[in-house]
Amino acid sequence: MIKTYNGSKLGITSSHRKALLRNLAKNLFLHEKVTTTLAKAKELVSYSEKLVTKAKKADLSAIRAISSAINDKVVVKKIFDVLVLRYKERNGGYTQIIKIGTRYGDRANIAVVKLII
Repeated sequence: MIKTYNGSKLGITSSHRKALLRNLAKNLFLHEKVTTTLAKAKELVSYSEKLVTKAKKADLSAIRAISSAINDKVVVKKIFDVLVLRYKERNGGYTQIIKIGTRYGDRANIAVVKLII
């Protein structure tokens, strides 16, 4: 069988995965740190770094693409006013995954995803 998705499916439907990544990315950009499972953290890093790289162009196309991906005006404003300026000279590697152990209830691996300062 041909795999059509280049990442972990996370055991959920594509629409659920899309909504999950949007919400995690929104919280990551807003708070600059988010705690989640390791599998979700790895997918979030890939998703959020692509958004920051696209936002670095800072043209109308980039603004519309980020706005459609995030759907929160405050977060979009922060991306273009703060994060793009912060990562102007950096070529990727905007996020960091820190493993913090396992969750008590189901022994899932937990990680913190942080934006590099």
